[in-house]
Amino acid sequence: MRIAEDDPLAPDVRALLEEHLADMRRTSPPESVHALDPGALAVPGVLFLTARDDEGALLGCGALTSQGEAEGELKSMRTATVARGRGVATAVLGAVLDAARRRGMTRVSLETGTEPFFDAPVRLYLRNGFAPCGPFGSYTDDPHSRYLSRTL
Repeated sequence: MRIAEDDPLAPDVRALLEEHLADMRRTSPPESVHALDPGALAVPGVLFLTARDDEGALLGCGALTSQGEAEGELKSMRTATVARGRGVATAVLGAVLDAARRRGMTRVSLETGTEPFFDAPVRLYLRNGFAPCGPFGSYTDDPHSRYLSRTL
């Protein structure tokens, strides 16, 4: 598996992100969907990474946005359905956290849902040092959102 910066507007990536957004809209009320669309991930300052196999097939993605000089936010973590259970999310998460460290960030936080659909990703984050926290940045208390954070 190769993890590298990529274009969120590439056709295969766009399809994966649209699937991600569709799932978010199916599981959360509209006001509680905070996933970014491909265009919002393609702006300067957003680090967008993909994992691909040796043939170039897309396995998953993740992004890092800035929440200030020393804080980042993990966004758009998604593993392709055919690649689930192969460690893709763990590898992408590790690459995003490494990038945050290189950028001098001391904390990375994330927002995710509270529905059972989000239980597996939450277990991944907890296994990787994230802990529950309150809303951060522009987020507010929301019964459909849960917030996690970790220091680097």
